[in-house]
Amino acid sequence: MEPYKLGAWEISQKIRNRELTARECIVSFLSRIDSLEPKVKAYVSVLREAVLKKAEKIDKKVKRGERVGMLAGVAVAVKDNICTKGVKTTCASKILENFVPPYDATVVERIEAEDGIVIGKTNMDEFAMGSSTETSYFGPTRNPWDLSRVPGGSSGGSAAAVSAQEAPLALGSDTGGSIRCPASFCGVVGLKPTYGLVSRYGLIAYANSLEQIGPLARGTYDCALLLSVIGGYDERDSTSVNRAPRDYTRSLGKDLRGLKVGVLRELIGLGTDEAVVKAVLECASKLEEMGALCQEISLPVLSYALPAYYLIAMSEASSNLARYDGVRYGYRTEVDLDWNQVFSKSRREGFGAEVKRRIILGTYALSAGYYDRFFLKSLKVATLIKRSFEKAFQQVDVLLAPTMPLLPFRLGEKIDNPLALYMCDVDTVPVNLAGLPAVSFPCGFHQGLPIGAQVIAPPFREDLALQVSFAYEQAAAFKGRTPTL
Repeated sequence: MEPYKLGAWEISQKIRNRELTARECIVSFLSRIDSLEPKVKAYVSVLREAVLKKAEKIDKKVKRGERVGMLAGVAVAVKDNICTKGVKTTCASKILENFVPPYDATVVERIEAEDGIVIGKTNMDEFAMGSSTETSYFGPTRNPWDLSRVPGGSSGGSAAAVSAQEAPLALGSDTGGSIRCPASFCGVVGLKPTYGLVSRYGLIAYANSLEQIGPLARGTYDCALLLSVIGGYDERDSTSVNRAPRDYTRSLGKDLRGLKVGVLRELIGLGTDEAVVKAVLECASKLEEMGALCQEISLPVLSYALPAYYLIAMSEASSNLARYDGVRYGYRTEVDLDWNQVFSKSRREGFGAEVKRRIILGTYALSAGYYDRFFLKSLKVATLIKRSFEKAFQQVDVLLAPTMPLLPFRLGEKIDNPLALYMCDVDTVPVNLAGLPAVSFPCGFHQGLPIGAQVIAPPFREDLALQVSFAYEQAAAFKGRTPTL
């Protein structure tokens, strides 16, 4: 079997047992990337020479009998808003087109400490603002299941790379669904961790109070493995929670007997595609067959989640993106003007339309006379949503809902209708407002396109969400199905 077809844990084991070399595995993925990238366009950059050198170092460690890490020789694709020392990190924006960070993000350090190999930086919506990976300065990524459709966003490149077997693992970031959305559209597993579980040090900020870095993988076990590597306290991140690292793979394989699952009524409501509703309800039935106890749960306050989310996210984006001024770093207009004109023209030329739209709306929401009316009220709604989830978890262990209300749509279908794109996030944003963990996993297919369900768990109970995902995955009739490219 070609190494690119193997999962992360299999690759690591075979390298450790000397059945494969790290170099063989990396060469296999590089060949796969060369073959498919003209179609998929998942990567912004591929680190060809560097990854071969790292693979050779790992092979030498194995030959000498030295300890190798949990990710020995495993290729990991990294979203292009996560800093990599000496490697361009662009946020898929013209304004950072040539930015080279002088340091690694904590998650990158932890992957490399376990002998994982960062194979490349993946495409994304510009500054993680979007749900389709169409707002990228470098052009859109395509869905491996149907190249005429979007892969979801904003971590679309990461999900597409994993789905197309161009990497066994990937990192994404999730501000309002940006890991779970592309995981659903590309038929892979993606986890948004509890806020504070994974270090945000080295993540280029969009909305600080909402975003989290998380793993994407072809299967739940590999997703849990990568979370085990990147999770844990980091003193360099002021939002990091002081919790010891844990091995999330140990929670997998437990049966679901007696587990209480709440099916969220509001997220299977008006506007959700019938095929999605059918797949998620069939998923609930399957969980019941495995011993889980399913019941309907209603959280009416979730109807306010989408507007609250966008007001908070855009307001924070307005503040965070003020640093790109054409003076300190990043893109600078070539026209010789005074400082104020350089600032304005650089931002106008450097940012794409969607980023400018969100900066303007966020600035408006924070302006005098509107702060209390919009931003402050949104924060209060977020608190109400968090409390409603807390009450729900007094009745059930986990919650089940669709990841996305619709199937992957065609490229260009919604890009000129911002409100239609924002509505796509209706099922994912409540989790970010409440800071909860959620895992998206494939729960069915319709006309050859994958459908995702998400399991939402109480804070720091990623083990529960992964337990449900793994159990369903093992029982699913379509286990191991991959796109034909």
